[in-house]
Amino acid sequence: MSLQHSLLLTVFLAPGALPALAAGGDFSGLVDIGGDREMYLECRGTGSPTVFIVPGGKAAADDWTKDSPVFANVAKFTRVCAYDRPGTPLADGSPSRSDPVPMPITVADSVADIHSLVAVATIETPFVILGHSYGGLIVRLYAMTYPADVDGMVLVDALSEGLRAAETPEEWAHQKIILDGDLTETLKIYPDIERADADPSFDELYAAPPLQPMPLVVLSADHPWGPLVPGFITDGSLPPDTPPDIGYVTDRAQKEAQANLAALVPGSKHVVNTDSGHEIHKDQPQLVLDSIREVVDAVRAGKTSLEP
Repeated sequence: MSLQHSLLLTVFLAPGALPALAAGGDFSGLVDIGGDREMYLECRGTGSPTVFIVPGGKAAADDWTKDSPVFANVAKFTRVCAYDRPGTPLADGSPSRSDPVPMPITVADSVADIHSLVAVATIETPFVILGHSYGGLIVRLYAMTYPADVDGMVLVDALSEGLRAAETPEEWAHQKIILDGDLTETLKIYPDIERADADPSFDELYAAPPLQPMPLVVLSADHPWGPLVPGFITDGSLPPDTPPDIGYVTDRAQKEAQANLAALVPGSKHVVNTDSGHEIHKDQPQLVLDSIREVVDAVRAGKTSLEP
């Protein structure tokens, strides 16, 4: 989910029927992960490795299965799965199809959920894992915690601890407000909406083992956010005491953070000329699809990097 979207998000609850469980092949439905909890999972296509998609903050599986053509096109050459995290509303405003959990959460909570889901749903591992925005934190910690489960990765304008590291404490304090968005009214309608705590999540990444070598593509948005911030302050989407230049601070810090992501493993590919905002899978779906295909092909060839 884009920073702008998280700022402007308003959730309107609408009745929505849970999908029926599929007998085999294509699947969309609820999976009992234990602890009196069910999570929504959607899988399509056949082939190996599976591509497991982790949506961004406050974004459900339909951000990829319906709002972007990437999911359907990946299913044409391999199996692909996506899921709803607890508290992630659908595009039509209806609540997450996964059972709610106490908020706020950290990235380790999301990793534990994926691990349970993968085990119970018998999703084939090792797989290629893709993370967008906050999902980028999740997929990295998952791969660092369960290295045998992951043999390739795609990061789509991923959030990282490098964003905080590239800012002063004062800048980061304002940045956190932007990342969290104003959920005052939303919480009245949907009190279970996802709220992830960035600081402890970043600390969990720092405490984890290093990422193992694997084919990795990092896609970075290149549409600047800086010019948009004064307008958000004017229309009340951001507090009036927000520094009007914080968007430019974000652009600078994110550029540094993205470069650090590309340096995590040898032989990675970093695409910086994406002609895209934060939601690259919607602005430039073919680029995301091509990146997934490149990583899948490398994994199928037994490579541990994208170097020739």
